[in-house]
Amino acid sequence: MLLNKLKNKSLIHPPHWLPDNCVYLVQMGSVAYGVSNDSSDMDIYGYCIPPKEMVFPHLSGEIFGFGKQKKRFEQWQEHHINDPESRKEYDFSVYNIVKYFGLVMENNPNMVDSLFVPQRCIVHSTQIGEMVREKRKLFLHKGCFQKFKGYAFQSLHKAKTKKLGRFSGFCKEHNISMRVTLEEVRREIDARKKTKQTRVAKSD
Repeated sequence: MLLNKLKNKSLIHPPHWLPDNCVYLVQMGSVAYGVSNDSSDMDIYGYCIPPKEMVFPHLSGEIFGFGKQKKRFEQWQEHHINDPESRKEYDFSVYNIVKYFGLVMENNPNMVDSLFVPQRCIVHSTQIGEMVREKRKLFLHKGCFQKFKGYAFQSLHKAKTKKLGRFSGFCKEHNISMRVTLEEVRREIDARKKTKQTRVAKSD
């Protein structure tokens, strides 16, 4: 399994119990949407079942709200993990099954996406993982409309901001005012190209 392979190479450092208790791992991001290239990193999402004392603290004598509370495991994340052998870069986000189910029940877009990725994007899935995936539509409710709408507008805003940043850099590079329209920029570039070509022709 992927986590065990990378752990044995000392490339990742999850809790010692996590690789063997991982239930579900999938590729997300550009790979899942079919827009990846050779330089794209691998966004890996999934969930695990921690030792029972972590899920049910009372089994180890802990009473919630009384005395010293133990640190709760909610998720493990590691980013920019380079594997020279496979020439791939990984970003991992593996959740406690309780945390994961809570996020999916809230219709968190990323978590819902992880249950609906194509079969080719499944890296690892146990019998429990398959049972959850088969019943994934039970998590969906009318609240997903607001969640996904907000996520879509947020992504659109990021894309516009990034595009505007590139446009700003382009204008600075070519000494063009930011107030001009895109059509004016194109006309200006064409005019400069013609001027340059005329100068080259005269010099010849």
